[in-house]
Amino acid sequence: MVYVLVLADKTRTGWLFFMVSRSTKVVNFFSGFGIPREVVKSQVSQFKSISLGTAEVLLVQGSDQDYGFFIVSGTLRACHYGESGLERCKEFYFEDELCFLYSSWLQGEGAQYQIEAICDAEVVRVPLSLLALPQFLPAKVALLQQQLIFKEQKEALLLLNTPEQRYRHLQQYWPHWVSKLNNIQIASYIGISPVSLSRLKARIKSEK
Repeated sequence: MVYVLVLADKTRTGWLFFMVSRSTKVVNFFSGFGIPREVVKSQVSQFKSISLGTAEVLLVQGSDQDYGFFIVSGTLRACHYGESGLERCKEFYFEDELCFLYSSWLQGEGAQYQIEAICDAEVVRVPLSLLALPQFLPAKVALLQQQLIFKEQKEALLLLNTPEQRYRHLQQYWPHWVSKLNNIQIASYIGISPVSLSRLKARIKSEK
């Protein structure tokens, strides 16, 4: 009986350490925007750690969005699913990013996209209501600035470049995209077929 109790206590201790380490990453994320660490720590009880398998859904398309998801590991994506089954991917989100839909958040509307995991992932669920608190205003402003800049860069990437230039841009500036996404996902994002992307990658490789 004693052995069982000790084992259970060790398991609980390990679980608590795991939770604390995840929360610490979220604290570091917000403190990077100038939020005092103690202010963020005071909200840790509202965080929830979630483990996901491939294709598991965090936010259902059309539902209210109350949370953002800080990615500890793995990759998420935001996709819209049409009535005919057509899938349109809006964006991918990677480790150490806070994933949520800005337009739905700002306008208080249902989610136009579904947020789901494309591989095994670990995330921390963070209430978006925190960004309405005066103490979190610097983070809110910084996140909006980041999103605006990224949106402008993405528009320039897709509108002003050929598919080859887009792929080379990913290689140079976003290499984690190339390493973590498959051909179908990358091809869809830069606007070509997976077959064309395979040929493009082969040609680039032969140039080296």
